Amino acid sequence: MARTLSPDEKIDWLQLCRSGGVGPQTFFKLLRRFGSARRGLEELPRLAREAGSEDRWRRCRRDEAEAEVAAIGDLGCALIAHGEPAYPQRLAEIADPPPLLIVRGRVDLLETPAVAVIGARNASANGRMLAHNLANELAAGGLLIVSGLARGIDAAAHEGALAAGTPTVAVIASGVDVAYPTDNAELMERIAESGAIVSERPLGAVPQARHFPRRNRLISGMSLGVVVVEAAPQSGSLITARLAAEQGREVMAVPGSPLDPRHRGTNQLLRDGATLVESAADVLAALGPLAAVPGRRPRPAGSTETRATRRTEERRPPAPPQLPLDAVNGTDLLGRLCERLGPEPLLVDELIRQCQASTAEVQRALLELELDGRLERHPGNRVSLAAR
Repeated sequence: MARTLSPDEKIDWLQLCRSGGVGPQTFFKLLRRFGSARRGLEELPRLAREAGSEDRWRRCRRDEAEAEVAAIGDLGCALIAHGEPAYPQRLAEIADPPPLLIVRGRVDLLETPAVAVIGARNASANGRMLAHNLANELAAGGLLIVSGLARGIDAAAHEGALAAGTPTVAVIASGVDVAYPTDNAELMERIAESGAIVSERPLGAVPQARHFPRRNRLISGMSLGVVVVEAAPQSGSLITARLAAEQGREVMAVPGSPLDPRHRGTNQLLRDGATLVESAADVLAALGPLAAVPGRRPRPAGSTETRATRRTEERRPPAPPQLPLDAVNGTDLLGRLCERLGPEPLLVDELIRQCQASTAEVQRALLELELDGRLERHPGNRVSLAAR
């Protein structure tokens, strides 16, 4: 039965969680063996001596845990323990749920039926547009969009949900007060205003490579299913897909050109049995009754209007403000263009929109790529990378 921890118990839990060598599985083993986090803390030095791991199993000091709890409160965040009513039920059911979650924003969203939309950081323009549109229509239909705030597909998914006038949840590998990557800081603030930022890591924590697979289990664990839009082999998105399968979640993938390495991971997922997805309707069909959302769709705090679901092809992402011409560095623009281009033809207007550059700058950069033999032009003002 769900119960709310007392303030002292919550400090005990945090103190044990922040002790060296105590991950989620060890935490719950100690809790089951000794009956409480405080008893686990008392026994930790003895267990460390017996295991010959005294250096690794450093016990977190009480004052450190108290200071972190105070800082979480000062920032207006919530500290939610496993087993408390506000803890997401789907996440609680995975094999290694975090004992504690720090939530910045709307805690009430965490029980909304959710779908994760994830993919490559160096995503193509088509991939970003598809992720935006998928998230936009799924969010407008009542599903909560969960992603990881990374560049590329993740950011496009969050933007798509926000463009639908709905909240979205970012699950991150840093503290909820640390924007990573830094160029998504403004997006992170917008998500926090109407949705939620979720992490199991301390405030101020900067992510390291080993933290992202741990973060990924939360993304899949909170969701009914995971949609992978683009992913290279051995990518973090494929780790999330594997975790989703292990957790009994629906794994879905968008097919792509075999000539583009960003599609090799998703095409492999499809060969391995993932559900093929080309539209929001495909996602809803794959989730079936699980995707049924009672009542109205999730709305930002204070919102009183709803928006009817539209077909994906009828929705266009809103054009971002254009940067002044002198704000775009030519070399940087070439890099952004090459990142978004692939073997599939793409409208030049869509490149201009996504790169936030002037038409003249983009056309000059495309001409440079064409003269270098790296660009092909197609009917209908479309371009693609040249096959090599």
